[in-house]
Amino acid sequence: MIGKKVQQPNGFKAFILAPFPNKGLFDHPPDIIKKDTQASRLLGKLDGITQLLPDVNFFISMYVCKDAAASSQIEGTKATMIDALEADVKIESGLPADVDDILHYISALNYGMKRLREFPLSLRFMREIHKELMAKGRQTHFSDPGNFRKSQNWINGKGPADAEFVPPPVDAMHSALGEFEKSNNLFSL
Repeated sequence: MIGKKVQQPNGFKAFILAPFPNKGLFDHPPDIIKKDTQASRLLGKLDGITQLLPDVNFFISMYVCKDAAASSQIEGTKATMIDALEADVKIESGLPADVDDILHYISALNYGMKRLREFPLSLRFMREIHKELMAKGRQTHFSDPGNFRKSQNWINGKGPADAEFVPPPVDAMHSALGEFEKSNNLFSL
């Protein structure tokens, strides 16, 4: 399990990540091993199929656009993947004003993929990508480009008590990020 919802002193439940790496990280029951094997086989099939694609980069860019639209919509963006594609080719047909959020997401993701070639996955890297994403986009939800949040946030709802999802409180977030970075450094030695 990657985490659970924990009651907070202010009356709402926040998602708290399990310690990372999970103590039983490599001890999996047979059904998980079977699913892992199936996933590996399916990834192999997908890799084989990509060899048949005339333009793998186009395929990947469409997936990135789809992911960018879905991720932006979590934050309340109304624009769709189709809107982003139209904006990218400069079709001006009454596109939602927030379509730029999706385009900034794609730009930041592409920047991050290039940056990973020369820089390790770290908290500094995450802050750099966040700055790239937010510096050009709409300044929503009191964003602080290049910095981790300093207060509790939530997704949907008027407050954390009626929110659809409440991420970890700031102290728990910093603790989990620190565990992630330490573990990532161990695995990359």
